[in-house]
Amino acid sequence: MLSALALVAAVTIGTAGVGMGDVLHSLRVSLLGGTISAEFASTYAVITQLRLPRVLLAFTAGAALSVSGVLMQGLLRNPLVSPFTLGVSPAAAFGAALVITLAGTQQLPAWATIAGAMVMALAVSAVVLGIATARRMAVATLLLLGIAMTQIFEALTSALQFTANENTLQAIIRWTFGSVNDALWSDVLIVGVITLLAIPVTLFFSKDLNAIAFAGDDAARSFGVNVGPVRIGLIALAVALAAVVVSFCGIIGFVGLVGPHIARLAIGADHRHLLPFAALSGGLLLLVADAVGRTVLAPAVVPVGIVVAFIGGPVFIYLILTRRNTLK
Repeated sequence: MLSALALVAAVTIGTAGVGMGDVLHSLRVSLLGGTISAEFASTYAVITQLRLPRVLLAFTAGAALSVSGVLMQGLLRNPLVSPFTLGVSPAAAFGAALVITLAGTQQLPAWATIAGAMVMALAVSAVVLGIATARRMAVATLLLLGIAMTQIFEALTSALQFTANENTLQAIIRWTFGSVNDALWSDVLIVGVITLLAIPVTLFFSKDLNAIAFAGDDAARSFGVNVGPVRIGLIALAVALAAVVVSFCGIIGFVGLVGPHIARLAIGADHRHLLPFAALSGGLLLLVADAVGRTVLAPAVVPVGIVVAFIGGPVFIYLILTRRNTLK
């Protein structure tokens, strides 16, 4: 209910005067049918073609990143792990930017950028986690490896920007800032469907995730958990969720880190409840961040990735200072 109210309230925010009643009337007409008066036609178009896709994309993207963060933190048994801190999100952004650059002026289908982001994200996660497993790295070293990957892929994306033409450069910069501007219903459909399909899968393995996160690999095996395949499958799912979001919204850091911690404070650490609640907290976090970005310097719009960085950066520092033991 809170999420539904937040979504409706977020639609009313903007330079065009739109009230709560206008939003509810537009939803009723869209869902149940009806006529639109000539005076209301422009408001209806703003709500259904601009505001609703934007807030729904922000909510579903935040939910996907937060669920991805819960999976990574539980499977790697560390609260500082997220798609951003492991370098997955910057790698996915580079993959999408590379596809855009290679396409040049050609119109790209949505699956092409998704595929580019997905392939690069999966490759980097395999490299990072493979090296960490083979060398038996501590989590602190794993995070440093993730930071190194982040720097490498940000540099590669910058190199693409340096060589790109004006149109391609504009498209790439959108990925580097992280934004839900220009959201389309097709974007909402793809991100929303993948997120809705992923959550039941994660809930099915929530007891296995509890065993790995709270008891460790050896104890989890004694409980009958097939640790290796479960870990690989859920890590791949977490990476896929992050890559899909990046391919449509760009790099939005820290939602996968902050969203799970907000959910743990409210509902506890049991993954049977934490996973769906983290989806709600991540969705609301990105929804609020986008609303702040649209109002703080209005009429200018601050990309949501920048707003989230202002929130996530201090939280990340706080976690490092208060969870030093988990880094050893």
